[in-house]
Amino acid sequence: MSNLDENPRRATRTEVFAWALYDWAESAYSTLSITILLLYIQLISPPNWGPVVWAWGISLSMLVAAVLSPIIGAMADARRNKRTWLAATALGGAVACVLMAALPSTATWPIIGLFVLASLAYEIAHGVYNGFLPEIADQKTMNRVSAWGYALGYPGGAFALVVAIVLMKQGAAIGLPDEPSQLRAGILVMGLWWGLFALPTLLIVRDRGPRPEQRPPLGVIVAGAVSEVGRTLRNVRRYRMLAWFLLGFLLYNDGIQTVLTQASLFAKDVLAFKPEELISLILMIQFVALPGAMTVGWLADWFGQKRVLMGCLAVWVALVTVAFFITTKSQFWILGIVLALVMGGTQSVSRAIMGAMTPAARTAEFFGFFNLSGKATSFLGTFLFGAIIATGNSADWPASRSTRWAVLSLLVFFVLGWLIAGRINVAQGRREAENTP
Repeated sequence: MSNLDENPRRATRTEVFAWALYDWAESAYSTLSITILLLYIQLISPPNWGPVVWAWGISLSMLVAAVLSPIIGAMADARRNKRTWLAATALGGAVACVLMAALPSTATWPIIGLFVLASLAYEIAHGVYNGFLPEIADQKTMNRVSAWGYALGYPGGAFALVVAIVLMKQGAAIGLPDEPSQLRAGILVMGLWWGLFALPTLLIVRDRGPRPEQRPPLGVIVAGAVSEVGRTLRNVRRYRMLAWFLLGFLLYNDGIQTVLTQASLFAKDVLAFKPEELISLILMIQFVALPGAMTVGWLADWFGQKRVLMGCLAVWVALVTVAFFITTKSQFWILGIVLALVMGGTQSVSRAIMGAMTPAARTAEFFGFFNLSGKATSFLGTFLFGAIIATGNSADWPASRSTRWAVLSLLVFFVLGWLIAGRINVAQGRREAENTP
C-alpha cells in the first residue's frame, strides 16, 4: 500500500489502519447480536414469539435506515462531515447497547426499543463508514483495503465474543448468578467494545476536500439533501453499470443479511443447538471468515471483481438450497465453514466494485445509495422470514418446519440478484464515473 503515501489525495497507512479498525469495533455488535442479544431477546419476549420479535425488529431498523442513509450521505457531502455522522451513529448505537444492559430484564418493551435503535445506528454508521473508502484508496488498492476492513472485523467480533463468554462462565463468581444477568453482561461488552474501539477511527480518519465557506441552517441542508437525492435518482441512467449493480446488490444482499441475522435461529430451532454450541459455531465462522475475506480480495485482483462476485453468489445459492435439507449438527457445521469462506468476501468485493464505479465528487452520497440499495429491501427478507415463522405459530406448525421454509424463501433474492449483477461491466462503470464532472 505504499502508493497511499505517495498520493497526497489518498490516506496514509495510519489512516487506512484506523479506517479498517472500525470494522474491528462494529463487529462486536454484529457478532454478539446474533448470539448474546438474540438469546436475550428470545428470553424476554412473549412465549414462542421471540424469533418473530427478532426478525421484525431487524426488519424495522433496516427500513428506517433505507430512508435515512441516502439523505445523511448527501448531507455529509454538503458539509464534508462524514466523521461527525459516524461519531453520532456509532457512539449512539454503543450507548443504546449499554442502556439495554442497564435495564432490568422485566423492561421488555424498552429493551426491544433500544435493540431496534442500536440496530438502526449500526446500519447507518456502516454506510457512512463505507463512504470513506474511495477517499483513502485508489483503484489499485481498493480491493485490498476493503478486504482488510472485513479481515480485521472477524477477529474483532470473535475476541469480543470470547470476553462475553468468559463473563458468562464466571457469572456466579462475579455476582451474575442467573442467565438474564449474564446475558446483560455480554450486551454491556458489546456496547463498550463498539464505542471504545471506534475512537481511533473517529480521531484519525478525516474527510477529504475543502469544507464549505458558509454553513447554511440544518433545514436548508436537509431540503437540499432530499433534492440532491431526487436528482441522483432521476439521473441514474448516466451511471448505467452502477444502476445495474445497485439493483443486483439490493437483491442478493437482502439474502445475505437475512442469512447472517437468522442463521442462529435456524441452528437453535431446527437443529436444537445449545447456547454454548451456537457460540462455538459463531466463533468458528469469525476465524474462518478472516482468511476467506483476504482470499477473495486476492482472487479479485487476479481474476477480476465481477468473476469473483459471480462465483461467490453461486456458492450462496447452493448454501441456501442445501440448508433446507440438512438434518444434523455436523452438516450445519460444514455449511458454516463454507458460509464463512464467502461471507466477508462477497461483501468486500461488492464494496470494492461500488467504490470503483462511484464518481469521486459524490462518495458519501453514492455510498448512501449503496447503503440504500443494501437496506431498501433488506427489511423484506427479515420480514418475510418472520412472517413465515409467525404463520407457523398460528397454524401450530413445528418450529423446524416453518424455519426451513423461511430459509428456502431466500433463494429468490440470491438467484435474481445473481442474474442482474451478471449484467455489469466494471470497466465501463469506471469510465462512466470518471466522465462525471
